[in-house]
Amino acid sequence: MRRCGFTSSFMVNLSYDLHIHSCLSPCGDDDMTPGNIVGMAAIKGLDVIAVTDHNSCRNCPAVLKLAEEYGVLAIPGMEINTSEEVHAVCLFPELTQAMAFDAYVYERLMKFPNNETIFGKQQICNEEDVCIGTEPYLLINSADISFDGLWELVESFGGVMFPAHVDKSANSLIANLGFVPPDSRFKTAEVKDLKKLHQIRKDNPYLETCRIVSNSDAHYLEHIHEPELTLPVRDRSAEAVIAYLKGL
Repeated sequence: MRRCGFTSSFMVNLSYDLHIHSCLSPCGDDDMTPGNIVGMAAIKGLDVIAVTDHNSCRNCPAVLKLAEEYGVLAIPGMEINTSEEVHAVCLFPELTQAMAFDAYVYERLMKFPNNETIFGKQQICNEEDVCIGTEPYLLINSADISFDGLWELVESFGGVMFPAHVDKSANSLIANLGFVPPDSRFKTAEVKDLKKLHQIRKDNPYLETCRIVSNSDAHYLEHIHEPELTLPVRDRSAEAVIAYLKGL
């Protein structure tokens, strides 16, 4: 993707998929266990992944432990659903930061019971892919957290956020707000279909200044990205990836 100030002699190009849903997301397939996700990423040859379930980070501990064993860099995170029904990916360099943010979001989640027959299971797994619990409240509901100020909120937990799939017609910043707020502070945006990038930027000049990533938003194992896109970062670490996404 865009190299923006990095000198090639100091860069490491990491293939990535930073928006993957596990079986904790009600819309995620039951086969999207931590072990299967990490194993598929390793088979495909991805350097770095992030499991970003709806409003939850609770499958991240197992993902990070397994990723270390498989030699894949995993970054803990979530896909938050704001009070405006805008989806944004939030990533953190450390698991402790992600879990603290998880607790903060959970307190503000609309507590509507999940109906597994309608919405799907919400399974929490350990590193052996054993289901050790389920989330009783529907995670795809909105949290009482506004997109306005989300950058600062996530940054206060040590992480970074970027609006998810801005080119989609539902649950995206542009679809739900109708525009990119001119006082936005995010430095990276996610575009699902890169063929739409030129028009999206033309219609939303703020995005001209943003780095662009394109992730799978996978809910099924076969949809996890191939190692075709890369991030130019200073080293192979979560901190370096976070810094890139912050525009540093």
